[in-house]
Amino acid sequence: MGPLDGVKVVELTHEHVAWAGKLVADMGADVVVVEPPGGSAQRGYEPFIDDQPGPERSLWWWHYNTSKRGVVADLATDAEPVRRLVAGADVFLEAAGPEALTPVGLDWASRSAADPRLVMVTIAPFGSTSPRAGEPVTDLTLLAEGGPVWSCGYDDHTLPPVRGGGNQAFHTAGNWAMLSTLVALLAREETGSGQHIDVSMLAAANVTTEMATYGWLMAGAEMQRQTGRHAAPVFTPTVQVCCADGRYATTGVPPRDPETFAAILALLDRLGLRDEFPSSVILQLGAELDAPLNFADALTDALVAEILTAARDVVWFLGEHLPAYDFFVETQSIGLATGIIYTPGEAMTDPHFVERGFPVEIEHPELGRTVTYPGAPYRFTATPWHATRAPLLGEHQSDLA
Repeated sequence: MGPLDGVKVVELTHEHVAWAGKLVADMGADVVVVEPPGGSAQRGYEPFIDDQPGPERSLWWWHYNTSKRGVVADLATDAEPVRRLVAGADVFLEAAGPEALTPVGLDWASRSAADPRLVMVTIAPFGSTSPRAGEPVTDLTLLAEGGPVWSCGYDDHTLPPVRGGGNQAFHTAGNWAMLSTLVALLAREETGSGQHIDVSMLAAANVTTEMATYGWLMAGAEMQRQTGRHAAPVFTPTVQVCCADGRYATTGVPPRDPETFAAILALLDRLGLRDEFPSSVILQLGAELDAPLNFADALTDALVAEILTAARDVVWFLGEHLPAYDFFVETQSIGLATGIIYTPGEAMTDPHFVERGFPVEIEHPELGRTVTYPGAPYRFTATPWHATRAPLLGEHQSDLA
């Protein structure tokens, strides 16, 4: 039994709402995804299992539609079965918009009049009532116009900005939709009334630009994209180190407290590297401090600046003398915020992820095998997360009877 057990959701299939539907489905909500005749377009999105295309082999469809049930309906010819389905739901999730839904009685005005307790969630590129509603969008255009792309890329600004992978615009909007849905369901417990949630994907992208949007609005500061670190109005020191095995790691924030300086010296001793690091004596001064150093003091205190410089240099020194994974484990063990740079596949096999149970095996009886999926980033002790495979086309058609 998941945390949303008992909550019924109807989702009109669309790539913009699939993530939000997956999130609530994996938390135990009973989500029925409604596909058009012939199936959702998502079933044709690559990649495919074993590189063999087919409507039941799309990894995109599988990933975004776990734990859902699936039915097929033609809204253009007979929307009544879907209206009945929505009439029995707590949440109606859609991205079709009022122009498509009003003629078939699935718009907010019609559904709220029929059921005042309904929570309807619309995810639209610019909001469902925007005059721009008909403009085509992609994940890239939403991220570019919304702002995140401006902050992503390399120190070399002769190179263009970089779009983050993984459908981040879709996910960002889906996360806001899911959070808003939970709040609306809680509000309904108090008021007895549902409400319409209208998520603008562009606005969702814009408020997730970290300090970029707010820095511009409040201070007129233009963020500068920087390799592997926070965009900022000015360039900050690089943090990626090429380790002894040729792989890269990120060095994070330099140490500044005496306990960490002492731990670094002990690590250098254990590795037999203290004498090879030229500023070990400066680190010893850091280990003898009475309190952590303040980075701002480096501007006025030459000794503080020298200790902090040695602190940054020793982390790089360790990276250059250790394989990337060993550097990651050794420095993390003494409290440094370092990280190895993984491919997605490598992340799934990391011992920490495996111990947390993040990779999960999901049964695919139609294939006679299990498939490894990414799991949940959280643990609920009383209402655990659980996922099942995405529905086959029309697999639960009897739900429309």
